[in-house]
Amino acid sequence: MKQSTLLLPTLREVPAEAEIISHKLMVRAGLLRQLVSGVYTYLPLGYRVLRNVQRIVREEMDRAGAQEISMPAIQPAELWKETGRWEAYGPELMRLKDRHDRDFVLGPTHEEVVTSLVRDNLNSYKKLPINLYQIQTKYRDEVRPRFGVIRSREFVMKDAYSFDTSREGLDASYDSMYGAYSRIFTRAGLNFRPVEADAGAIGGKGTHEFMALSEIGEDTIAYCTSCDYAANLEKAEVVYKQEDRVASAGELEKVPTPDVKTIEQLMNHFNFEARSFIKALVFKADDRFVIGLVRGDHELNDVKLKNIVDANVLEMASEAELAQLGLPLGFIGPFNLPDEIEVYADSLVQDMIDVIAGANEVDMHYRNVVPGRDFNVKAYADLRNVVEGDECPRCGGHIAFARGIEVGHVFKLGTRYSEKMGAKFLDVNGKEQLMVMGCYGIGVSRTAAACVEQNNDENGIIWPWEMAPFHVHVVPVNVKNEEQKQLAEDIYSKLCEAGYDVLLDDRAERAGVKFKDADLIGLPIRITVGAKAGEGIVECKLRRSGEGQDIHMDELLAHVAQLAGELQA
Repeated sequence: MKQSTLLLPTLREVPAEAEIISHKLMVRAGLLRQLVSGVYTYLPLGYRVLRNVQRIVREEMDRAGAQEISMPAIQPAELWKETGRWEAYGPELMRLKDRHDRDFVLGPTHEEVVTSLVRDNLNSYKKLPINLYQIQTKYRDEVRPRFGVIRSREFVMKDAYSFDTSREGLDASYDSMYGAYSRIFTRAGLNFRPVEADAGAIGGKGTHEFMALSEIGEDTIAYCTSCDYAANLEKAEVVYKQEDRVASAGELEKVPTPDVKTIEQLMNHFNFEARSFIKALVFKADDRFVIGLVRGDHELNDVKLKNIVDANVLEMASEAELAQLGLPLGFIGPFNLPDEIEVYADSLVQDMIDVIAGANEVDMHYRNVVPGRDFNVKAYADLRNVVEGDECPRCGGHIAFARGIEVGHVFKLGTRYSEKMGAKFLDVNGKEQLMVMGCYGIGVSRTAAACVEQNNDENGIIWPWEMAPFHVHVVPVNVKNEEQKQLAEDIYSKLCEAGYDVLLDDRAERAGVKFKDADLIGLPIRITVGAKAGEGIVECKLRRSGEGQDIHMDELLAHVAQLAGELQA
């Protein structure tokens, strides 16, 4: 490709809307441009990167035995109502009506569509297992699009769906996809870690997120410093070890606490540590209310609570709802509650003794509170967020935190969708059985951005070999010099014939401009044709290390092949 004809509008200034390095560099390097908030046009360089991610994904998915299809982006609401996700998915679901007033959605994912496809076309165990995938634009009405294409309203995703005859078959399909994902992200040049995760709106049991490690990541990863255990904060397990509880030192006593509502205010008022208080939080779980209790120095994990109470939707109760329930904000506790409100508590709460909790009366708290003696709990469970230094649930080591960008997610759906949509097959005995499903997603556009986030320096992007829009950048210092121009053209032709993707900077620009653009674009190998062109000598330089050396034309192809092999390895 000749750079003079390429749509490549590089920028020197950082765009005002860009918050993180990948967004800044992808705009500055001419990879993409914003149309409206959360919606982007990929320019030629950015689209080549996107196609590289797709190529890697296709190769590894095909290698794992999956079959590529293409499903509609516009999906009828009836399918989503079959599974209950029309109501449960939330405001992120982009809904629309056609001219006949029929409801549709712009697909953020395709569980319903693929399940209906397989249900209507495969009915025998002889045709299973099968794994179908597609690479397609998805849509999500993000409340706050940010970070460029990392969190956008329109994005490219690879989604795959496996159908098996048994749980054991699902395990095999899941393991195959887990391995394929590990290969994909390795080839994409990412520093990543698979972590245990919650299934969220997709549903199912058994899931891993593939996280590209990054300080700007919106997800917190809890990992063990001694073994390979890792989980996102929603899923990370807390090890509960029962503590010896001595006899209570005092009777339950109501004490005035005028305008003392927060844990910090309570600590100052009573001169106690945060662990001496019980924190009570009220949630609406579908159509009922529940209270979650944690120790004052801990944070309640609403995803864990949602799973314990088996709710489709769990939201903090509003002030109006609390008022209707007769629960005063800031003084809520597990006392004198309406009968319909269930109380759930973190495991550590059951070991607390003579602590302080809200009295469910304005400006009042109880002291000398003893769980089990003074109030009842429906169930104790792991309901808190893990904290750094907690014990690893696998090996007993210590938990530490990192940040990550989710680039892939694999789920064991089981029969969640096949049961609701009637996706069945006839087994070897002619009996109907439910298909057992798995779901596997990769954020294609996210992967490209995560790669930039991890591979850059103060001068621009540093592309890994397989992700690079071009492999080699040929830069003649002065195209008005006939020797330099001709030698650059010869090098360009020979490298293209050898199978490399090559960008030739044939622009009549100053050398400084060309070099700045070359560093910003960040192609793996740069060949500079300069003052020694008459001798057939050029400089061959690696973008990542900055190391370069003079090479004669006769040795250039062999040298580039050696560098390419090292970069791919």
